[in-house]
Amino acid sequence: MDKIKISIEINAPAEKVWAVLLGKDSYPEWAAVFAEGSKAETDWQKGSKALFLDSNNEGMVSRIADNIPNEFMSIEHLGMIKDGKEDLNHEWSGAKENYNLSEKDGKTELLITMDSNAEMQAYFEETWPKALDKIKLLSENK
Repeated sequence: MDKIKISIEINAPAEKVWAVLLGKDSYPEWAAVFAEGSKAETDWQKGSKALFLDSNNEGMVSRIADNIPNEFMSIEHLGMIKDGKEDLNHEWSGAKENYNLSEKDGKTELLITMDSNAEMQAYFEETWPKALDKIKLLSENK
């Protein structure tokens, strides 16, 4: 798997950016750039299961590998869910998606690093900037 890294500076404290990233109402807003109707079913606690689903209730089965509030979140993807069935023997098994927040002078740098296969790399490199722009907008205006 290849690594994708992308970042953005947000004119808001890390606590506010964190709230947008994980918020029950805000997560679907920014994640919609990946798939309309996106939602996260998790409590975001370290070790917890997480389902990242589209409007058809299909998507990723994951685990929250680490959670340091307002600083760092690591999500380990375990597989896919399709037609209500989990496939944990999937090429995405073990792939990580990390969110690093570092605040300085009331501004927050949000750095996303994630594993991606060659097939999806161009999609993520095109879509993540749109997601980060939405996160920035929500963080600076809410």
